Amino acid sequence: MKIEQIYTGCLSQGAYYIESDGQVAIIDPLRESAPYISKAEKDGTQIKYIFETHFHADFVSGHVDLAEKTGAEIVYGPGAKTSYAIHEAKDGEVLELGKIKIKVLHTPGHTMESSCFLLFDENGKEHALFSGDTLFIGDVGRPDLAIKSDLTKEDLAGYLFDSLREKVMILPDDVIVYPAHGAGSACGKNLSSDTWDTLGHQKETNYALRADMTKEEFVKEVTTGILPPPQYFAKNAMMNKVGYESLDEVLKQGDVPLDVDTFESLANYEGALVLDTRNKTDFTKEHIPNSIFIGVDGSFAPWVGALIPDLKQPIIFIADEGREEEVVIKLSRVGYDNTLGYLKGGIDSWKKAGKETDHIESVSAVELAKKTKDDQFVNILDVRKPGEFDSEHTEGAISFPLDFFNDKIDVLSRDKQYFVHCASGYRSLIATSILKSRGYHNLVDVDGGFDAMKKTDIAKTVYVCPTTITV
Repeated sequence: MKIEQIYTGCLSQGAYYIESDGQVAIIDPLRESAPYISKAEKDGTQIKYIFETHFHADFVSGHVDLAEKTGAEIVYGPGAKTSYAIHEAKDGEVLELGKIKIKVLHTPGHTMESSCFLLFDENGKEHALFSGDTLFIGDVGRPDLAIKSDLTKEDLAGYLFDSLREKVMILPDDVIVYPAHGAGSACGKNLSSDTWDTLGHQKETNYALRADMTKEEFVKEVTTGILPPPQYFAKNAMMNKVGYESLDEVLKQGDVPLDVDTFESLANYEGALVLDTRNKTDFTKEHIPNSIFIGVDGSFAPWVGALIPDLKQPIIFIADEGREEEVVIKLSRVGYDNTLGYLKGGIDSWKKAGKETDHIESVSAVELAKKTKDDQFVNILDVRKPGEFDSEHTEGAISFPLDFFNDKIDVLSRDKQYFVHCASGYRSLIATSILKSRGYHNLVDVDGGFDAMKKTDIAKTVYVCPTTITV
């Protein structure tokens, strides 16, 4: 028996490759099926099952493509209704994989079809629980993401309480818990950076598994402090439910070099969004006017999903040479399949054609600290998450989280100058690029963000309760 966790940092997501006696099961695969197929071919094995713990909201799973290419059977728990062929397993149903067995545990709460998969080893011992978004390390799944449900988040939290205590906490303490997500995922409130643990240790340390916790306490705890889900979550969940276009077709359309004239024409006359995926230093120095920066080396896919409202939005992009296919794949992981190509030769070809470029004005934290001493009317825009701001921020700063940028952007004044910062500089450059594309040009990005600012005289940080600040 072999269990391999395939962890993708950009999405904070864990998929699983399980092999026994020449047969393989994949749990919660990513959109691209080639890595799983290649691994199975290398091992001389056959993919028999594709287990889906639930209708994922934060990424488009690869189950449909993988099933079509391998003939593997897609398995969901009870209540999963799809537009494609699946095996809707019964609660407690056992499926054989080589010399091991996998038992379906229906654990509604995160969503109503959510299920965990309990693996029994060759000796019939309960060995591992693939817990999906039912149980994370240090947390549990948020109960407000069920699509087209009449149930409230309090109703779902109640189901989750029962599922954990009736199906999960009764398992042996040495069972290994393999969740679908780790720290950084928006599917829970405070996930650990650990990507697996024993159930016994989770019973000792996970607040949601406290033995003397009442249902009322649990419901209040898991429903308090939940930020609104990113706008793409419900759309991705629906794609996972009804199916999607093959990634091969998405790549055929999107991984295409475009000359400067074609690229410019798509932007000007077809409404294509120009997405710059290079590093922040290169974008700051020079970029195509009105392009949006989301660097492929950061939390690329989740920020695309949070900030581009329409999954059908035509996208053309700029990337470092050799990373074009990677960009198309990462866009497709969150459902953005309408990529039309990339600028051949990158920004250099744009400049050689005599086209205009723009840049981002930037200051160091030291320069900003000096300016705040000399000028009492300095507008500092903090685009970190509300929790980060509430914990620690520069006195007088305006909380303007990037997560909710599209809903609030119009309250900013085009006549004011804003110094924009996040923690280290990635999110602030995204924010600044969006603002510039919408006609806000009196902007300055703070290089190094709050991490650098704390080392200067500007760091008169305060610890506060959430407040409403008028822009």
